[in-house]
This record gives sequence, C-alpha cells and structure tokens, in this order.
Amino acid sequence: MDPVVEEVEKTKREWDEAYAKTQEHIKEIQEYGKSTLEETKNKNSLPRLNGLAQDGLSLLNALQFNLDLLAPQLPTNEEVQSAKALLDTWKSQCQSLRLSLRNANLQAKENMRKTAQKERELLLGGGEESTIRRRNLQTKAGMTSAAESITESLRRTRQLMVQAKESTGVLRKAESEYKGHRSLLMRTRNLLSTMQRQDVIDRVVLIVGFVLFSCAVLYVVSKRIGILKLQRTVTAAIKAGMAGKAEVARKAVEDGINHGQFHENAVPKVGIPLQQPMHDEL
Repeated sequence: MDPVVEEVEKTKREWDEAYAKTQEHIKEIQEYGKSTLEETKNKNSLPRLNGLAQDGLSLLNALQFNLDLLAPQLPTNEEVQSAKALLDTWKSQCQSLRLSLRNANLQAKENMRKTAQKERELLLGGGEESTIRRRNLQTKAGMTSAAESITESLRRTRQLMVQAKESTGVLRKAESEYKGHRSLLMRTRNLLSTMQRQDVIDRVVLIVGFVLFSCAVLYVVSKRIGILKLQRTVTAAIKAGMAGKAEVARKAVEDGINHGQFHENAVPKVGIPLQQPMHDEL
C-alpha cells in the first residue's frame, strides 16, 4: 500500500477516537451539576472537563490539518476528491463540537444553580432529612477543619524538609569548596617543601663553592709566597756569591802586599796611568 494512503487511514482512525472522546467529555460537562454537591465534588471538576474537551478539539484540528496536507499527495484523483470531501465533513463536525461545548457549559452552570438552590431549601427546611443534612455538614466542616490543620502541618513539615535539604546542599557545597581548598593547600604545601629543599641545596652549593674558591685562593697565595721566597733565596745566594768573590779578591790583594813585604828585591807595583808616557830620568 502507498505510504500516503497508510498515513491517511491512520489519520482517520485517530480522528474517530478523538471525536468519540471529545463527545464523551462534552456530555459529562452537560450532565455536570445535576447530582448533589457531594457527588459533584467526587467527579472531575468542570475546568478539568473543559480542559479535556479543549485538548480533544486541538487534536481534531491537528488531524484535520494533517489530512489537508496529505490529500493532494494521494495517488488517484478519486482518492483526492474523497479526502477533500472528508475534510469538509470534519470541519463541520468540529464546528458542531464547539457549539455543543458552549451549550454544555451553559447547561452545567444552570445545573449547579438548581442543585445549590435545592440544597439550600433542604437545609433551611424542617424535618428529619434537614437535621441529618445539617449534622452531616457540621461533621464535614469539622473534618474539613481537621484536614486543613493536617494540611498546614504537612506544609510546615515540607518547608522544614526543604530548609533541611537546602542546608544539606549548602553543607555539601561548603564541603566541596573545602576539599578544593584542601587540595590547593596540599599543592601549596608541596611547593613550599620543594622550595625549602631547593633553598637548602642552593645554600650547600654556595657553601661548597665558597670553600672551593677559598681553597683555590689559598693555593694560589701559597704558591705565590713560595715563589717569592725562592726569588729571595736566589737573590740572597747571588748577593752572597758576589760578596764571596769580593772577599776572595780582597784576600788576594792582601796576600800580594804581604808577599811584597817579604821580598825586598821585588819591584813594587806602581799604578801608572796608561795614557801618561813614561820618561827615562837618566
């Protein structure tokens, strides 16, 4: 079967179901308020019934729009004309449902007015039935008051539970923030420990470097002092050697003079300048 035809058939089935349910809701609205107030309270409220009926009308409008889109896509011309005719029928049915819904609401209001008047007459009238009804109303009023007090107590309990839940949420949030700060503090503590270790290492390196530098300076100074001592020693030795030569020369001269004194026939040395010529006195 063609998919468009299948979609049209599905739309027809959904229309029939929605139309039947909407008619039921409109009928319930029309019958609303005919029974006593107690029986009326046990049933669905009038606004709820009106909401269900409006939802049904909205669904019918959507199905009608869907059929309007699918009709031109049908394979044969006869099916297209049939779908258009069905669409016109649906439009008239929707209009009829809206009118029926309006009349049903008017009827429901009239029914509630008549029922309320009847209940008032029964309450104000005499007889055993009126007495029983008044007692029932008093009992219902007491039950209503008790129900209201219970409802108020439950409301306060709910507020307390909401507050407790909010407090729990606040505590959980504070705990999560504390955990976040705790992890941050742990990271900071580890970083400080690392910095302290690095500071100790830097100090050790500086001390070792200073000691090595001092040792090098002392080594250089000691070497320099040794060289100076060596130079002084060498200088002293050279000076001592020169002094020894002078002493030897002096001793040699002295020895020569003494030798001349012992040999009278020896001619003494006379210091004669080289440039002065010698003259024979003879």
